[in-house]
Amino acid sequence: MAGHSCGDEHHQHGDEQTDAERANAFSLYLKIDTESVMCLNEAVDNSGKLVFKPWNERLNREKFVDSDVDEELLFNIPYKNRPSMTFDDVSCEPDQEFDLNPDPEGRLEYPTKVARFNQVEHLSIFFPTNFGAENSRIYYIGLRGEFTEMKRHGVTICNYETQANPSDHKTNLLDQMGHIIH
Repeated sequence: MAGHSCGDEHHQHGDEQTDAERANAFSLYLKIDTESVMCLNEAVDNSGKLVFKPWNERLNREKFVDSDVDEELLFNIPYKNRPSMTFDDVSCEPDQEFDLNPDPEGRLEYPTKVARFNQVEHLSIFFPTNFGAENSRIYYIGLRGEFTEMKRHGVTICNYETQANPSDHKTNLLDQMGHIIH
């Protein structure tokens, strides 16, 4: 698709990168707790987990998720345990919305508002509709970005005095106060 212009400035085609560079850029799938990924309205239990895979496997059509009752799919993607969204929550204001385009080659990229996604611990992705089919089918979701390991500080046990005990604070200041200055 080199030189292709679809007239949509909301995404990038990224043809300027080699496949190896693109594969490295989509390395966040390794940081996803895939066993804890939840997909609501999936036709087959746990099939939503299958669409998070390496970029070089994005064209594998053996692993996919189909929607069940209608075209809606809601993915809850934990980087650690956090509360998950339900369909009751999708009416809330999203951090960002994307107008998706058909992408059978898995090459379209949608730029995010970086400030909105700093320090993400849990990500929910809602697909409210598709391109006209009764149900939705997704083969691949790639997440791109930099991962920073959270540094946790353990509990520090501290003792605080509510009233100082003078015998705990040995000093010669009291001795100096008794001297007369001429």
